[in-house]
Amino acid sequence: PLFFFPGEPAQFDPSFNGPIRKRGCTDIICCILFMAVILGYAAVGILAWLYGDPRHVLYARNSTGWFCGTGPNKDKPNLFYFDILKCATSVNIMASSLNGFQCPTTQVCVETCPNDFWAVEVLAYLPNVKPAKVFNQSLCVPSIDLATTDLVSPILLTLCKPCVSPCEFVSLAFVFIRDIVNGFNAREIGVRIFEDFASSWPWILIGLLIAMVVSMLFLLLLRFTAPVMVWVLIIGVLAAGAYGIWHCYWEYDNYKQASSTISDIGFTTNFSVYLQVQETWLAFLIIISVAEAIILLTIIFLRNRILIAIALIQESSKAISHMMSSLFYPLVTFVLLLVCVAYWGATALYLATSGNPIYRVVALNSTMSDCKSINGSLSNHTLFTPSSCCPSASCIFIKYNDEGLFQRNLFNLQIYNVVAFLWCVNFVIALGQCTLAGAFASYYWAFTKPGDIPMFPVSASFIRSLRYHVGSLAFGALILTLVQLVRIILEYIDHKTRAAQNPCARFLMCCLKCCFWCLEKFIKFLNRNAYIMIAIYGKNFCVSAKNAFMLLMRNVIRVVVLDKVTDLLLFFGKLLVVGGVGVLSFFFFSGRILLPGNTFRSETLNYYWMPIITVVFGSYLIAHGFFSVYNMCVDTLFLCFLEDLERNDGSLQKPYFMSKNLMKILNKTNKAPKKGKGKD
Repeated sequence: PLFFFPGEPAQFDPSFNGPIRKRGCTDIICCILFMAVILGYAAVGILAWLYGDPRHVLYARNSTGWFCGTGPNKDKPNLFYFDILKCATSVNIMASSLNGFQCPTTQVCVETCPNDFWAVEVLAYLPNVKPAKVFNQSLCVPSIDLATTDLVSPILLTLCKPCVSPCEFVSLAFVFIRDIVNGFNAREIGVRIFEDFASSWPWILIGLLIAMVVSMLFLLLLRFTAPVMVWVLIIGVLAAGAYGIWHCYWEYDNYKQASSTISDIGFTTNFSVYLQVQETWLAFLIIISVAEAIILLTIIFLRNRILIAIALIQESSKAISHMMSSLFYPLVTFVLLLVCVAYWGATALYLATSGNPIYRVVALNSTMSDCKSINGSLSNHTLFTPSSCCPSASCIFIKYNDEGLFQRNLFNLQIYNVVAFLWCVNFVIALGQCTLAGAFASYYWAFTKPGDIPMFPVSASFIRSLRYHVGSLAFGALILTLVQLVRIILEYIDHKTRAAQNPCARFLMCCLKCCFWCLEKFIKFLNRNAYIMIAIYGKNFCVSAKNAFMLLMRNVIRVVVLDKVTDLLLFFGKLLVVGGVGVLSFFFFSGRILLPGNTFRSETLNYYWMPIITVVFGSYLIAHGFFSVYNMCVDTLFLCFLEDLERNDGSLQKPYFMSKNLMKILNKTNKAPKKGKGKD
């Protein structure tokens, strides 16, 4: 059927026999813009690397501004807080007055955190008490030398922690905090998980290898099992509907004698009451019966299109069997995406830590006359010296230095980092789709298969895409990036204004988010088919997107049927791979399956569910990678099939390139039989 903008059907071209070899560069302006953005992105990364210092984020700082776990404190990776309760009691003060937060208590780098907490305030009033007998040098700030200090003073109590207890007193609050820390020791749990991975990683790799083999076999066997699987799934849906009809009628017949009706019950939150009313089951019976009739009639009227979808799925499996290297191309995409994510994360981290830290001397007890005058900023944390007149004075981190052109534009550079990252990610995905489309199109348009299939089709398509169509791929990726940016902005606005939104504003925001979500899905669909046309004909992005859209609209029912049948099969395949490998890994890592002569024992694992989760998650990623290739193959062959129907008529001058199975379903034949080996 023809729809809104049918367009002109493709005309016969005697010189066309697959992806065009003689082509020129497309969308050159967008290519230049993309290259300029990449160069600017590299420049931003270099500047961030020169000015940034990720140690501000990766390592903790002690009270003198030194990093723990590196430099002079290389063997002291832990940060010890003298009075952890001050972190909880001063949050509001610090957040409101300083626009930031740092715990206002002395902090020192230690090798291991102490397990005991002591109270030594009484020692400040005892004469002739040497600090070396009370305090531990490792629990003092580096500027304090106990060997040269004579008396215990109030300042010293804020700069050192004792090593002995003057009285057997331990704060109940400290005991409570220590119990929490010991109960939820993330470091200890992390070590245990690492031990589990260290002992089970060979078996995790075996599980992932099994997932890869099962995914590959499933895709290859679809060539023979696709008709059976599709019809079994369809019959299963109809059988489930038939059972629902029978069950509703049975419940309806059981409640014939019930005197209550829906109007008698009215509205109630106890929904089980409605299930005891005959009218409820009558409504269910009518709804399920109508749905069953619609599904049955749809299958009857669309049976030929379902057969076409099955034939294309079988043909896709056959194409992949001739191009096994295509199944491993997602590894290239994965590596490129990993590079993009790593570069974005590193650049964001270095930008966030650009500039020197600025500190402010603040006194929590501002009512003291000697503390009121303390208010100053420091560029270096080590310049602060405690004052005897105001022992509560602390040096607090405020912000990073924003002086200079680079520092003043850090926010803009972070936005540039996000935009360039999204554009690069979408470009990498587009490159993968165009590469696979060119390879599979060369299979379809080979008149004699596999004899006419070119050598190394995936590599040739990859080189062709990079040489001629970087601009077109960047154009499509840019459109998608702009839509994604709008969605990010909407999410940010919604998050910031959620507390102040009324029902009307929430409804409007929900509608906007839904509309742009649908727009993003449509752009992805349009881009995907545009890349297929680019790979075949070498046109620019706009022309390719228009031709692909018109071609699909002229065959919209076939598009819907093929899409749903393919989605059903791939969902079943993912469920089979992930579920099967997950169950197998559960029985193995939980000790229910023991291999003869196996040195691995499940009793050695601290958390046996961690390897299981790893295998399940990895299996899903592997299955998704393989099935994405298969999905791209189906879409490419489908567009080629539609072009084949419009270009050719089966005559000697214009023979069909489709398989014999497809021609049989459509009642079409070639007057000139295909010659050579590999006839299908």
